[in-house]
Amino acid sequence: MLAIIRGISMSELKYLIIDVDGTLTDGKIYMGAMGEICKAFHVKDGCGIHDLLIPAGIIPIIITGRESDILKLRCEELGIHHLYQNVGNKLKKLEEIMNDTEYKHTAYIGDDINDLECMKAVKETGGLIGCPLDAVQEVREAADFISTKKGGEGAVREFIDWILREDSKAE
Repeated sequence: MLAIIRGISMSELKYLIIDVDGTLTDGKIYMGAMGEICKAFHVKDGCGIHDLLIPAGIIPIIITGRESDILKLRCEELGIHHLYQNVGNKLKKLEEIMNDTEYKHTAYIGDDINDLECMKAVKETGGLIGCPLDAVQEVREAADFISTKKGGEGAVREFIDWILREDSKAE
């Protein structure tokens, strides 16, 4: 028996699309006088991706509107091989990297209106949508899962735990 949420079997999930600013981070961007940029990543999110999601056979994909060497380094540390930075239109990028039949095998976690088109496309074809506690209202209304954690404070990990827990309930 498979755990089913809104018509999708959790064991059929193949991809987790993750937004960065406001989801994988707290959304704050620290800028130094020399132009250096710093962001903070929560260890629990990293552990969830590296130690739980990837071993479960779910491929993490990062799509973000900004470009950051720090993010590239973090993705290398976590074993994330699909990183798309400086993306102006996230839906167009999503369409480039996967066909719409794959959307039903996809979960997406994001926090703001620039994620909404992708979230709706994924949800309309049967995929799952998650968001941090502090996501904007429109995103919260579209979400299947709203974390009890804010962006950058373990929301991605909590979504991963929820996905894997729902799947294990069915076994």
